[in-house]
Amino acid sequence: MPMMKTRSLQKICQVLTKPSVVLLTRQQTLTTISRSKYLISCLFFLVSWCALNASVILIPMDAESQDNHLKAYGITYWVLTKQQKVQWLLNYRGGSFLLPDGDPIRKECQIRGVSFEVLSDSEANQILDEISSPSQNQDAVILEKAPKIAVYSPKDNQPWDDAVTMVLTYAEIPYVTIYDEEVLDDKLALYDWLHLHHEDFTGQYGKFYGAYRAAPWYIEGKRLAEERASKLGYSKVSEQKAAVVEKIRRYVIGGGFMFAMCSATDSFDIALAADGVDICEPMFDGDASEANYQSKLDYSRTFAFKNFRLERNPLKYEFSSIDMTGKRRNVPRESDYFSLMEFSAKWDPVPTMLTQNHTTLVKGFMGQTTAFERAEVKPTVMVLGECKLNGEARYIHGIKGKGFFTFYGGHDPEDYQHRVGDPKTELELHPTSPGYRLILNNVLFPAARKKKQKT
Repeated sequence: MPMMKTRSLQKICQVLTKPSVVLLTRQQTLTTISRSKYLISCLFFLVSWCALNASVILIPMDAESQDNHLKAYGITYWVLTKQQKVQWLLNYRGGSFLLPDGDPIRKECQIRGVSFEVLSDSEANQILDEISSPSQNQDAVILEKAPKIAVYSPKDNQPWDDAVTMVLTYAEIPYVTIYDEEVLDDKLALYDWLHLHHEDFTGQYGKFYGAYRAAPWYIEGKRLAEERASKLGYSKVSEQKAAVVEKIRRYVIGGGFMFAMCSATDSFDIALAADGVDICEPMFDGDASEANYQSKLDYSRTFAFKNFRLERNPLKYEFSSIDMTGKRRNVPRESDYFSLMEFSAKWDPVPTMLTQNHTTLVKGFMGQTTAFERAEVKPTVMVLGECKLNGEARYIHGIKGKGFFTFYGGHDPEDYQHRVGDPKTELELHPTSPGYRLILNNVLFPAARKKKQKT
């Protein structure tokens, strides 16, 4: 039996309540009353039937039920763009989504290969009642608005140069690419969520000098960076990047959401700490670095890290002691996994959202900055994922002013040791990637209705 539409019910109500000016006999009056009672009973039945059989869509996110976890985030984002709300069921079947039902949504799930289940309202309410129980470490968070997404990346980069742009493209989540010009022109205020591409914010060109200084791409990249800095009114690339970092810092403090991976994590904090201090050697900026620059670092300006020491050798492919890449000799590839921490869904919804997954054990992967020295992570920053073999922090999150930031170590969750020139990762082969899911958790995070964090 098809579901009765609201418009049809309204018409029946109008007929039943419409006043009549016709004079009736006693028998006619009794007959009319009987018919009215009958129609009212039918209406009550239909309304009750509709209430019992109204439906919602559950997108399960557990390992057994979902064929494409990554595109499931895209479906959720798509629904939000239609001005419809979604409930994110934290810790329920891998962090499932509860969507309004409708043929367009069902068809979109089918087109994108996303598994879904149709539930009656009563079934959905039963799930929500179970989730709300104090005995369950679960919660339902309302997602209200699709966040506007910006990716800070050079315009000439290909989408597969960065894991975030790859997964956004695969999940069919739209984004805008911006770079130094837009940031310095105060365009960040147009966006809710900002991803920092694998950038070097220190002005040392990724510390690629030792291995690639003669490579055409390195020479051309350095030339373009210097040309851009000059055009923007700066004498050095390091000074121009410092101005960009300051703009981003203010964006986060003002309420923005920032996500960074690989070298964009530690180089961002290094640039903040070294504000006004020349840490670049002559091959990077044409003059000598400042004497005793290590002692001049201001750790109070950083987002995540403290007491780190900079790598002075320009031939070494490393920025500072923050990165654990060179300290992982006891972490063989076959054992390289990191564990997601468990948080209270009802009391700490933010870290719970960021760690939603169908597994608590995620494959490790390398990068210029692979992971973070635990001792150099500020105590105010939450460690969301750690490799227990050597105690390194892989995935961290913190609050700065009114905004939030998340740093995720490594380059590509499905390419263990990505090298310059390696082919792109085909996400069609990894539609259920737990490592990529962590990125998409951050993408949806700004859509959540704000709750006061209790701890």
